[in-house]
Amino acid sequence: MSGIPHDHYEPKTGGEKWLHSRLPIVGLIYDTIMIPTPKNLNWLWIWGIVLAFCLALQIVTGIILVMHYTPHVDLAFSSVEHIMRNVNGGFMIRYLHANGASLFFIAVYIHIFRGLYYGSYKAPREITWIIGMLIYLMMMGTAFMGYVLPWGQMSFWGATVITGLFGAIPFIGEPIQTLLLGGPAVDNATLNRFFSLHYLLPFVIAGLVIVHIWAFHTTGNNNPTGVEVRRGSKEEAKKDTLPFWPYFVIKDFLGLAVVLVIFWAIVGFMPNYLGHPDNYIEANPLQTPAHIVPEWYFLPFYAILRAFTSEVWVVQIASFVTGGIVDAKFFGVLAMFGAIAVMALAPWLDTSRVRSGRFRPQFKWWFLLLVIDFFALMWLGAMPAEEPYASISLVASAYWFGYFLVILPLLGVIEKPLTIPETIEADFDAHYGKKSGADATPAE
Repeated sequence: MSGIPHDHYEPKTGGEKWLHSRLPIVGLIYDTIMIPTPKNLNWLWIWGIVLAFCLALQIVTGIILVMHYTPHVDLAFSSVEHIMRNVNGGFMIRYLHANGASLFFIAVYIHIFRGLYYGSYKAPREITWIIGMLIYLMMMGTAFMGYVLPWGQMSFWGATVITGLFGAIPFIGEPIQTLLLGGPAVDNATLNRFFSLHYLLPFVIAGLVIVHIWAFHTTGNNNPTGVEVRRGSKEEAKKDTLPFWPYFVIKDFLGLAVVLVIFWAIVGFMPNYLGHPDNYIEANPLQTPAHIVPEWYFLPFYAILRAFTSEVWVVQIASFVTGGIVDAKFFGVLAMFGAIAVMALAPWLDTSRVRSGRFRPQFKWWFLLLVIDFFALMWLGAMPAEEPYASISLVASAYWFGYFLVILPLLGVIEKPLTIPETIEADFDAHYGKKSGADATPAE
């Protein structure tokens, strides 16, 4: 499974040999859980298990909710109320599902930013990174469609606004929008389409997750130093690694337990904190909410979408050059999806030969600004589309693109990195070893 030299499964009993020669499932599981893992991984590497838990939670609770949900515009809202009031434990299943989506996105954002900081997207892990971005896009689509299903006010108008964005695409936009809606407007056909896709996509995500795990098991895990595991022999590899079981499994489950304590506290005591009160009002096509706001995990990209108005000079130039084909609405759509695309292109935009941000002093500050910028965009996405929020959104959006398209390529040329440990073993000993005095290497 991995290119790192390690001990593989060897069947011992007659039964094991018989099964292994016909279906090597035990060997596959053994090689998966015993994969050599860099022994200097820190606590930011626990979020993979949290994401796996979230995916399982969403699928299980989703299947239970489907048993009681009716995908029809006249019955959807009341069926959700039926789940909340009459189904045994229905309110808890729904709150687990709704808040599970938020935990899913919290974990995936930490997972992505960890990858951006430690250079997990760099060779030979570009495919792993791209698959991760595809999973993220699938998550966004699944979450959006799921938000429509309760058929509350924010569900209906959110679907109207977001599907309307596809209509902004020149030439093919209207047919795509009609295909999504199943008609000229958000109606019963739309709800049925979204229900069907919301049920299907989690299983597509599960398949991509398997490929994602397969990919990084092939290349090996990245680690905080960005230094690769020595692959000359098993003995050298073992100096840099530990088996995934039991060391990292126990560590991951400890991290998951802490996360779940917080998660259960939110589900039990403040389950609607991250939701919108308007979604407890049944959808009314004749009454537009005063302020249409998507779920919090869409807010950064929603802010980028709204930032590029017809008054922005970049939009004006694009419109002039294309003869009006690229108007403000279409430019906003391009910017929103482009903000995700530039993350996916990070392996080719980052020109530095040093993988980990730990050894890049200038990069650390620019990356910190990117994290602050992300939270600023999240806040701005929840604000009204008026001044001063519009101007701040434009500046924050410009920095997001500037970081990936300008700063990352330039830093690789002008930045002078710090000295990198020769091996993972050396870094581990520096942080956790028993060396002292002149022989000790100062930890970061």
